[in-house]
Amino acid sequence: MRLALRDVQAGLATDSGVFSPTAVDAGTLVLLETVPPPPAAGNLLDLGCGYGPITVTLAHRAPGATVWGVDVNERARELAAQNTAGYPHVRIAAPDDVPDDQRFAAIWSNPPIKVGKGVLHGMMRRWLPRLAPDGVAYLVVQRHLGADSLHKWLEAEGFPTERLASRKGYRILAVRGNE
Repeated sequence: MRLALRDVQAGLATDSGVFSPTAVDAGTLVLLETVPPPPAAGNLLDLGCGYGPITVTLAHRAPGATVWGVDVNERARELAAQNTAGYPHVRIAAPDDVPDDQRFAAIWSNPPIKVGKGVLHGMMRRWLPRLAPDGVAYLVVQRHLGADSLHKWLEAEGFPTERLASRKGYRILAVRGNE
């Protein structure tokens, strides 16, 4: 499969059992085409990295940063590691393998909405507090799959959130830490 952006062209290995195995998901493309460039340095996180289209893009756009691709799915991590093999500044890990004190200058995610609110909210509560003081998380969520309710929930949890863009049925949410 091919990742084709203005500034990033990459072949990506995929497989059944991972999210969107036949093409880069439309929401992921909206995220990658819409949000500001990542910080040039620091730690960046692709939360729910799957086979790695966001991780590859972050690695390409921020060669001076350490890019973490995190996923619960072992096969997805194997594919992400394969797809980022040419980037020595990338770390692919299971959630529990990321040091607890690790802070992130930015988090990018196409979160797994269909896992249910309990799991999704748990992910957000676990990772958003790990934003660096000036850090921001960019989330892409399909409008009809609860983007606006997630926005309200994030605000209620103390995470300042703004809708950065709305495009092709997706919302891009910019979330600040709650420290």
